Amino acid sequence: MNYVVVMERRITIVTKAAGSIEAELTSENPQTAERILAALPIDGKANRWGDEIYFSIPVNIDEEHSRAEVEVGAVAYWPPGSALCIFFGRTPASRSEKPRAASPVNVFAKVKGDATVFRNVRDGETVTIEKNPP
Repeated sequence: MNYVVVMERRITIVTKAAGSIEAELTSENPQTAERILAALPIDGKANRWGDEIYFSIPVNIDEEHSRAEVEVGAVAYWPPGSALCIFFGRTPASRSEKPRAASPVNVFAKVKGDATVFRNVRDGETVTIEKNPP
């Protein structure tokens, strides 16, 4: 599936190991994007699952246009765990080279540039998601 960027709206993902990384919001799950934007800034403690980072956030969203197989660089919300997920390679559920979530996720943003920098992030590291100014 191709991503469609919505008016260049962006968020920033900040970690000590990966630095400050921008992601562009997409049109795939607009309600998810709006609900998460409204809750920013958010801090969480990274959990690694293969080449995925996820952490619980204080937002409860149902499935929107959910899917399990995503692209490298996808930023998504995982409804069963109320978690934000950042995909940067294969996960234990992958059936190909593409990342695959444990169960369907609502993709709402795409990392700009090289998402594999998140491989440097370790379990327990703080991850901050911030709004970018308009």
